Amino acid sequence: MSQIIGITMGDPAGVGPEITVKAVAEMSAEDRARTRIFGNRPTLEAAAKAVGVAVDLDGIVEDIPVEGAPLPWGKLSPAAGAAAFRFIEAAVRAAEAGRIGCIVTAPINKEALNAAGHHYDGHTGMLAALTGTKSAFMLLASDRLKVIHVSTHVSLRGAIDRVAPERVLATIRAGDGHLKRLGYPAPRIAVAGLNPHCGENGLFGDEDDRLIAPAVEAARAEGMDVRGPIPADTVYYRAYSGEFDLVVAQYHDQGHIPIKLTAFDTAVNVSIGLPIDRTSVDHGTAFDIAGTGQAKHVNMNAAIAYARRLVAGKPA
Repeated sequence: MSQIIGITMGDPAGVGPEITVKAVAEMSAEDRARTRIFGNRPTLEAAAKAVGVAVDLDGIVEDIPVEGAPLPWGKLSPAAGAAAFRFIEAAVRAAEAGRIGCIVTAPINKEALNAAGHHYDGHTGMLAALTGTKSAFMLLASDRLKVIHVSTHVSLRGAIDRVAPERVLATIRAGDGHLKRLGYPAPRIAVAGLNPHCGENGLFGDEDDRLIAPAVEAARAEGMDVRGPIPADTVYYRAYSGEFDLVVAQYHDQGHIPIKLTAFDTAVNVSIGLPIDRTSVDHGTAFDIAGTGQAKHVNMNAAIAYARRLVAGKPA
């Protein structure tokens, strides 16, 4: 398996190019040799100038042309959305061909992506479509808290509809398998409830007893160390304190809020269930500061480190 990671530059009008060149500039020569950037070289050169770093891009950039590049910083446009899609598509094909071992994605703008005719809810849905995968799971990872989601970019009403025993069980399995790959021999998994106090025996809804508890029991029957449903107002504190290795969140904000409160700059977004590996920064394009050099690359460094951990742990 390739030990090379491929960084997609993200929306060329956002902060992705800046955090990419900042991260690459700090790499050792050995790590830089194991890195490829899928993006637009003129944009990366403009970003390097904006952040004030000198970085040799020769040999590490797979230059994908963008008409009019560099595009104006901080301006939403279909052209930028189309370019972001092409960067990702190129990296996916490289991963499928075995030329890179993991994709690290800089942020894209969903509105720009859709304006360009690419109608996805974000990276995870796009990667699933590009790889012909029925569905994938979003896992947010930090040192003290890891969360995997039953659903992500859907309405709250839609998220409730997706809480089904089969989907919850599939999410538990995906999280358990991922942590075992990272070296956890028997991951301790907590499943968050959907309703306040897990429905309080039917007072506030019966979904926890009817839909979530059966999935937990099925996972336990398969030998997984799973507990739940556990009220969401306490389970994250318990996991953060070391009682659990992973929490299964029932919907987007239930999982994102605790992660962003405790590890805003360091949490890594990981796609689970795809035939290729992908990690990502857990922030947006930040159009308001794009091109100013202010964007922090702490999160990008964390995503790269996680990607290197994944490729190092792959079987030969």
